[in-house]
Amino acid sequence: MAELIYYCGTMDSGKSTLALQTAHNHHSRGRSGVIFTSKDRAGSGVISSRLGLTSPAIEVSPGLDLHKHVVDHLSAGDRIDYIICDEAQFYERKQIEQLAKIVDGLGIDVFAFGILTDFQTLLFPGSARLIELSDRIHALQVEALCWCGSRATHNARTQGGTMVIEGEQVVVGDVTPGAEIAYEVLCRRHHMRHVTARASRAGHISSQPLPFKE
Repeated sequence: MAELIYYCGTMDSGKSTLALQTAHNHHSRGRSGVIFTSKDRAGSGVISSRLGLTSPAIEVSPGLDLHKHVVDHLSAGDRIDYIICDEAQFYERKQIEQLAKIVDGLGIDVFAFGILTDFQTLLFPGSARLIELSDRIHALQVEALCWCGSRATHNARTQGGTMVIEGEQVVVGDVTPGAEIAYEVLCRRHHMRHVTARASRAGHISSQPLPFKE
């Protein structure tokens, strides 16, 4: 039976590397597949990992019907044994439903890879729908680390090195230190206190309790 499988984690947990490795493993066994991605930091129509690995991919733009795309290629005589979906958190909810339809109706395995939550610790719509529909969900085993050395569990957006907590859910940034709009992984403690690596070096570590509302 074909399955929809979701591999999820924070940034720096190796999701794109695993997506590329999964595609390589299937291809090396003579299987043919389709690779999708969305809003990769390297640009449109490419999967890139921070280890330097890259692969061409089909860009998932808003409104793209993934099920129709696959059916059209099958009708043209193409062989599709598996589908890789990187940056799946950015897909629309209906596109996740189309992936489930591909699995159930066409019998093709779909391997999705993505980030669970945004910089405000809220589920991305694509990730939420994948949690609801996937046959299996796997947390990535490579643990990203906060600047303090603890396991990183949350993604932070920074502007000029300062953590921001408001703004659009999707803003493509960088992970390079010094970038104007950047992203950083933090443990929950330091995400809640808005303490980035830059703030810690500057000595801006608050001794106040975590900002939970009563």
